This record gives sequence, structure tokens and C-alpha cells, in this order.
Amino acid sequence: MGLAGDVGEPEHLRAVTELALRAFGRIDVVVNNAATNQPYGPLMEADPQAWRQAFRVNVEAPLRLVQCAWRAWMREHGGSVVNICTEGAGHAGPNVGAYGTSKAALLHLTRQLAGELAPKVRVNSVSPGLVRTEMARSVWEPGERQLAAGLPLGRIGEPDDVARAVVWLASDTADWITGADLLVDGGTRVRTAYPGPGYAVGDRLRSYAPPHS
Repeated sequence: MGLAGDVGEPEHLRAVTELALRAFGRIDVVVNNAATNQPYGPLMEADPQAWRQAFRVNVEAPLRLVQCAWRAWMREHGGSVVNICTEGAGHAGPNVGAYGTSKAALLHLTRQLAGELAPKVRVNSVSPGLVRTEMARSVWEPGERQLAAGLPLGRIGEPDDVARAVVWLASDTADWITGADLLVDGGTRVRTAYPGPGYAVGDRLRSYAPPHS
């Protein structure tokens, strides 16, 4: 079951919340996965309206959806929130300044909400590396073999890799975890210590912040 729409529109987020509540009678988990990687390019050339849209979709929309779920169910009954950030939120890279900056803001929002909504609602995030998604196609498709060789685990990510991490964080198994960020990146952060066949492309990998989806 789904409801097509634009997460940048507050009315859509309210409609999604109402639909879930009508269909299931409760809202236990919120996953903020929708995102944009635009505007793509140097920040000195970024259109102000496109910059604002990046924050509207990547930061404001997750907050609004959590607010909706909180007011509709979670304030009284508790629950779990998982925000999808990015491994690249912790460093700079060419052409992804708006994406990385907005995702860094989402990472801070995750921690802020974790403190404000505890103890009833846990709020965590998952930060993927390069994943085989349509939004990231322009990054992984031209040189997937070389990119994969530069990662200690030898491949780029699949959507299921991220989904499993989200399910675990949202489950009761992780009920003593809040305000945390789980890296799902194939070893991106440790690749400079990996003397494998892709060692020579480490600088290239290090230079960009991968969009997650």
C-alpha cells in the first residue's frame, strides 16, 4: 500500500500518516528515506531555490513526518524512527555540497530528536555508502568494478543491505539504542588500510560523498 506524492508538501505527510493509521490502527515505525541529491555541482553555482528544496526534502520533511506520527500515535504509545543519512555527511566532496550539507543537518536532527523524544520514541539513523540505486546510477554505473575493488568488502551496496540495517534498528532487538548512526558502507571508512586490488583508487573513492538512493 502506498500514497504517491511529494514529501516536500506538508499536506502529503499528513495524508500518509492518516492513511497508515486508518489501515493499521497504529504507527510503530517511521523511516525517512525519500531524498534528493540536487542541486548537483559546485556550491558557487547552486541556485538558491534548488538549495532550499534540498533542505525542504532532506531535512524539513523528515521532521514534519515525525511530528505527524508523534501527534497521531507515538506521543502516547512510543515507537521508533530511522532516518537515512549518508556516509558522506562527515566529509566534503566535489559537486555534492548541497546533498552532503543537508544530510549532515539530518544527522544532527536525528540526535536532537533522540534526546527530545526519549524515552518513548527511539530515533536513529543509517548512513549508507555507495548503493546500487537509480539516484546514484551516474556514480556507480560507469566504473562499478573499480569502485567495488576499492572497498574492503569487495562490492558496492544493495538496497537490501540498507533495509536490513533499518529493520534491525527499528526492532525491539535494538531497544537500548537511540541517537546512534549505523554505517552501512562496505568498509568505506577503513579502505585506506586495505591493500587490495582497488588500493590505487582510494583517493577517487575518498573524494566523493555517495548518494544513498
